[in-house]
Amino acid sequence: MSLKKVLTVLDVFSISTGAMLSGVFILPALAYETAGSAVLVSYLIAGALALTGLLSQAELASAMPKAGGTYFYVTRSMGSAVGTVYGLITWLAIVLKSAFELVFMSTAIIVLGHLNQHLMIPLALVLCCCFIALNIFGVKEAGRMQTYIVLVILGALVVFVIKSFGYCQTQNFSPFNPNGFSSIFATAGLVFISFGGLLKVASVAEEVKDPGKTLPRAMLMSLAVVQLSYLLIIFMLIGEQVTPGILKTMLFKEAPISQTANLVMGNGYRIFFAIIAILAVISAVNSGIMAASRYPLALSRDKMLPPWLGNISSKFETPINSLILTGIVIAIALFFDIKVLVKAASCVLIMTYIFTNAAVVILRESKVQNYRPQFKSPLYPWVQVIGALGLIALMAEMGPTPLFVSLGLALLGFVVYWFYGRQRASQEYALLHLIGRITAQEFTSHSLERELKDIIHERDEVLKDGFDRLVESCPVMDIAGPLTRDEFFGIAADVIGEDLGIEIETVLQSLIQREQQGCTALSPLLAIPHIVIPGEKHFDVLMFRCSEGIHFSAESTSIKAVIVLIGTRDQRRGHLMALAAIAQIVQEDDFSQRWLKAKNPEALRDLILLGKRQRQIDPAG
Repeated sequence: MSLKKVLTVLDVFSISTGAMLSGVFILPALAYETAGSAVLVSYLIAGALALTGLLSQAELASAMPKAGGTYFYVTRSMGSAVGTVYGLITWLAIVLKSAFELVFMSTAIIVLGHLNQHLMIPLALVLCCCFIALNIFGVKEAGRMQTYIVLVILGALVVFVIKSFGYCQTQNFSPFNPNGFSSIFATAGLVFISFGGLLKVASVAEEVKDPGKTLPRAMLMSLAVVQLSYLLIIFMLIGEQVTPGILKTMLFKEAPISQTANLVMGNGYRIFFAIIAILAVISAVNSGIMAASRYPLALSRDKMLPPWLGNISSKFETPINSLILTGIVIAIALFFDIKVLVKAASCVLIMTYIFTNAAVVILRESKVQNYRPQFKSPLYPWVQVIGALGLIALMAEMGPTPLFVSLGLALLGFVVYWFYGRQRASQEYALLHLIGRITAQEFTSHSLERELKDIIHERDEVLKDGFDRLVESCPVMDIAGPLTRDEFFGIAADVIGEDLGIEIETVLQSLIQREQQGCTALSPLLAIPHIVIPGEKHFDVLMFRCSEGIHFSAESTSIKAVIVLIGTRDQRRGHLMALAAIAQIVQEDDFSQRWLKAKNPEALRDLILLGKRQRQIDPAG
């Protein structure tokens, strides 16, 4: 059962933005303690590197909008072993981040309501159950709540900036970079987790309306809004310090915006922004649970995890078992000291963007024909190469502890693959195509191209018409050349006669007579011979490629694509429908190049089936 496509640009923007805005309420004090006022540069670096991952994510998601997001892309580009390890550690990273945010949220509620500190874990468990229930009831409902919360948070941040502007003191920015450039880069690694919302969007891509346009727009809007929000808010926090350096003394859990508002605006604003901080964490946890639950779902679909995790509720159309498992793991994580694990989560998120950049390079360079993103990352491959190198440098600056924890999570993922998924792994991946292209050997069965074709049909919500059904079953041949026209007609007559049970000589004479009435070559590449056969209610298509060319006439000396139409006289409508479909397909800018580079007859068939055209659906089927 498929997931419902219900998420709009605003929904996707809200999921992504809501997942990222919580960082502005939690991280600035820690980041300032490490880099001083130069934390502004740290956020710029982190945002720039996140942009490289965003562009790659947007391309992959527009080509393969499937649940599981980056897990799905990594598996289809690098294989089941890498994909399983990657999918599980990314799932755990989002789960741990969500658990940490629940702890922050319950602590903030306790402080605001003057409650007993011993209620922190029980309150966090109750909140976890509420979020799981909300996501079970429906992604649309969860997405709608997300939108309202994000709009309220953004409005509150605008109020904070306006109210704070007059309190900024330039002397608070001096010294600007007290700890050197290395601290700026290390801090960029620390705050990179603030941009993890872009990862969460990819995991719900299957539920997005018109993903090829919606995802890139929403992701770019989200990163721009969040980056601007971080820079403005942190600028105000530094400039508003009653005494220089006081931001360093604010504890991680005290929400610097709320504390700063108390210092310069009064207790009323402290309470107001404490509530807004709680809303921001609600938004982050909600989007985190929504995104995390799609990873076990995707792994289950690929048989890397038990099938019951792939169950989708018939009533709510949400992955109910995956959501429940995600909630259980979050609940368990609440009982551990998870600050180190959150740093590991940031490390895993950086790894995610590295893998994403690598996946784009592998898929493009493998020349998999049916990899057809509706959005293409600009400045390829420089964006991917520079992004990957910069992200590796960030990981190196984070220290050994988060790296070791991340490696431990990766080892756990490999154990799951080795003892459960390995026997079931059958997924073809683009790296095999790339190796085959480099070594001039065949390592694939082309199942990846078939899967990508089905994804494109689902993505574009294609309803097959009569021409699609003809092409799916028609003979497609690669023939050696060069050939004369009559030599080609002899080959075609053999195929048509055998396929339809008609005398070969009759077919041959029909093809020659039709050509004598007027050359059927329509372009330097394409010819469409068409003949009438006796009988009624029959129409068929045959396709041929001759890479070395067919000499059709003095004007058309090297025809490389021939589509033969055969029908009875009563099938004029089918004839016109086929001509209209072919005319639209061959007008695509890269049709000639794709036709000549197609690896085999099935790739030629897919090229026609995936051509952009208007389909004429017959209600009677």
